[in-house]
Amino acid sequence: MANNTSLNAVDGIEILTLQDNYIEITATDHSDIIRRAVGVSANGIIDTSIQAEHGFAALVNITANDQTRTLLFDFGFSAEGAAYNARKLGVSMNSVEQMALSHGHSDHFGGFDALVRMIEKPGIDLVLHPGAFKYPRYLKFSEKLKAYFPRVEKESIIQAGCNLVTTADPYPLLDGNALFLGEVERTNDFEKGFPIAFCVANGVETWDPIEDDTSIVMNLKGKGLVVLSGCAHAGIVNSVNYARKITGIDKVHAVMGGFHLSGPLFEPIIGRTTEELKKINPDYVVPCHCTGRKAIMNIEREMPDQFILNMSGTKLTFKA
Repeated sequence: MANNTSLNAVDGIEILTLQDNYIEITATDHSDIIRRAVGVSANGIIDTSIQAEHGFAALVNITANDQTRTLLFDFGFSAEGAAYNARKLGVSMNSVEQMALSHGHSDHFGGFDALVRMIEKPGIDLVLHPGAFKYPRYLKFSEKLKAYFPRVEKESIIQAGCNLVTTADPYPLLDGNALFLGEVERTNDFEKGFPIAFCVANGVETWDPIEDDTSIVMNLKGKGLVVLSGCAHAGIVNSVNYARKITGIDKVHAVMGGFHLSGPLFEPIIGRTTEELKKINPDYVVPCHCTGRKAIMNIEREMPDQFILNMSGTKLTFKA
């Protein structure tokens, strides 16, 4: 695969999930890689939990040459959910240098205002695909039943003090320590998008390919790519293969994020997706958010040595 986009090799990648669909505060499977949130506060009292919602947000710390730099990827669903978790986890958001949005759906953007207030940095970049601003966009269950996504507004992002960066192309983050993939090529024959997603363009209802869907990718020195998706509406296999193509790096260390395999529209491709992930053969696979219970169980069954169960508040550490 051609190396079209340079990506720095880094020494460590730490992904702290500020919001995901699942929490088990009694989990004790801590390891060198996995650190779970605990329910005990600093004074030793069992009085703390972490919120799980149908949303995703992750704080990504990347270490290279003894310097750690921080990226915020997605913002969760409710107005305060991810921010609440950040406070309960004792996370200072002031280290965030850039932000990226996987796509313009509310389960990834709803907590934007609260998290930006915690960062307290005027002029911080928010990188996103221009398609995130499409409106109206909705799920069409029938002609009479349509569920609308809230609008992602340029004006509110600017008013929050952010520097808006819109791009459909790959875009370097943190001076090349990470990469925003931009619009993902859809090349396989089974990841065909969300069939009930629609929008209105020029007054005409049309199927919404959710072309703004994207991922971020890092290059762990000597171990390969770490791909982090939001929902993978472009397909998680398409997303990983596109990351391999544009970076020129075939080895994949970890695939993490929402794989959007939940429900009867996507369950038919759980098996094929899992088989393709097995061919990619990452060292770790971490299905989150919209992957769905059946798909998560199937991936765990088929890839037991590579599977990691994610939760709200979980910190994963990948080292070179």
